[in-house]
Amino acid sequence: MNNIILCGFMGCGKSTVGRTTARKTGRRFLDMDRYIEEKAGMTVSEIFAERGESGFRDLEHEACAELSDMRNLIIAAGGGALTFERNVEVFRGKDTIVLLDVPLSVIRYRLRNDTRRPLLQRPGKNKVMEELYRSRMPMYLAAADIVVKGESTPLKTALAVIDRLNLKKK
Repeated sequence: MNNIILCGFMGCGKSTVGRTTARKTGRRFLDMDRYIEEKAGMTVSEIFAERGESGFRDLEHEACAELSDMRNLIIAAGGGALTFERNVEVFRGKDTIVLLDVPLSVIRYRLRNDTRRPLLQRPGKNKVMEELYRSRMPMYLAAADIVVKGESTPLKTALAVIDRLNLKKK
């Protein structure tokens, strides 16, 4: 079975919805950022600090290529992964990319106490978040095969993904 790639802005629920979708369908869940961390032997924040964003993006592209060769996965893509065409092209045509579409107001609420996302650890977090959201959403929409509203509970969102893709439930 082909992979399902969940994309969307940070805080949209890719990991939580991904785990729930995997549990409900018997597929394996994989978080792309955790995969990169395990391979690199350091956290995303440490990679950003040591290698910069471009170094992280190179590792992310390698991860996309490796994961696209696997099967039967529910993959939570990193928030920026599918804003790069080279990563979208790796998955396009063989895997299904699902955008979890969540309004910025809900994202802000979900990330209000976040301390681990490197791109938000700077002054003016709300302005940074709004600029990133507005610049990334068109890219997510262009990458997505399917768009699912993601502001509901993780279970309801996972069930919506399952229904939209006609996946078999366990």
